[in-house]
Amino acid sequence: VNDSVKLDLATGKIVDFLKFEVGQQVMVTGGRNLGRVGVVIHRERHHGGFDIVRVKDANEREFATRLTNVFVIGDHNQTWISLPKGKGLKLTIAEERDARRAKAAEASA
Repeated sequence: VNDSVKLDLATGKIVDFLKFEVGQQVMVTGGRNLGRVGVVIHRERHHGGFDIVRVKDANEREFATRLTNVFVIGDHNQTWISLPKGKGLKLTIAEERDARRAKAAEASA
């Protein structure tokens, strides 16, 4: 359950698969952390409720989301897909502000 499968589209056969387990690289596909990429560090099972997955991104920031919101994209530090701009990292408001100011200063200079 929650494993990822790599298919050969020409033949329709399974080439490889990734198990959903601690240490796998995942992308968040829903919720407040949409688009973030990180490594699974813990899975909490809640009987009768939603299972929670704790993820750590490349900036060493931890966040939690529902199990249904994550998708396995790679094995440890190697991804099977190309990552979007920003490599799936979410900046803080202050970091976004500083980047915007640096870009504006660079354009005016």
